[in-house]
Amino acid sequence: MIAVAPPPQSTRPEPLIGSRISELKKTVSASRLNCWQTCRLKFYFRYVLKIKRAQSAALFVGSMVHLILQTWNLARWRNLPFDLPSLKPKFEANWVEKQKDQTIRWENEEKEQKKTSWSLLETYFRQTPIPVNERPQAVEVSVEADLAEHGLPTLIGVIDLVRAGGRVVDFKTSGQTPNAERAVHLNETQLSSYAVLYRAAVGKPESGLELHHLVKLKSPKLVVTSTEPMKPYQQTRLFRIMESYLNGLDRQDWIPSPSPMACACCEYFNECRRWS
Repeated sequence: MIAVAPPPQSTRPEPLIGSRISELKKTVSASRLNCWQTCRLKFYFRYVLKIKRAQSAALFVGSMVHLILQTWNLARWRNLPFDLPSLKPKFEANWVEKQKDQTIRWENEEKEQKKTSWSLLETYFRQTPIPVNERPQAVEVSVEADLAEHGLPTLIGVIDLVRAGGRVVDFKTSGQTPNAERAVHLNETQLSSYAVLYRAAVGKPESGLELHHLVKLKSPKLVVTSTEPMKPYQQTRLFRIMESYLNGLDRQDWIPSPSPMACACCEYFNECRRWS
């Protein structure tokens, strides 16, 4: 017979948890919705209990790549000259600076991950479909959409890039080459959220949506997936997901969703095993 230790009880007082749930119901973001869809128990640990964990190497690499791409896009937006070698010192400095206030789970591979990060950027600037002289509409812009008329919270988010003509772009790093149809499907919540945010800010539909995947292979590559503007049924699906989010918060529906892929890299695996 196997003896199992009783799960630890939360030390957070119920009024505090209730207060955090109330705050989470006022606004919602694509990242929160994605976490909610992936695993509600993970959402509970991350957003309600606010348990802090060391950042994974993959997430840190993604943030560094985003930072340099943001610098490049801002230079184009300001009509400043762009030179890839001039970004290397900024990359090196931020690689150190961004680790001062957080712990990264490197697992003895920091040097290799750093090399990979810069290789991804070099690949992007060689293969990007965006002309150097194309001036963006917006770069890393914080946007919100008041959805009270639909009985929903305010949608908030930061759009990576809006290209000339209103094409919304999201940058991603990946360990494997994405399938176009699957990539659009897996990222539909995020893409639809950005479409709603863009329309709220500009007052008209986006001209299209793009996923720019920087793939971390031995020979890195860029995969661009383009899709049409958000369809009405996609907005309806997004709003139904948001309704599920609100209803689940009201019920405190912290149900785990075990899966080989998600659990393998989840920072809350030990808490999940002890959950009751």
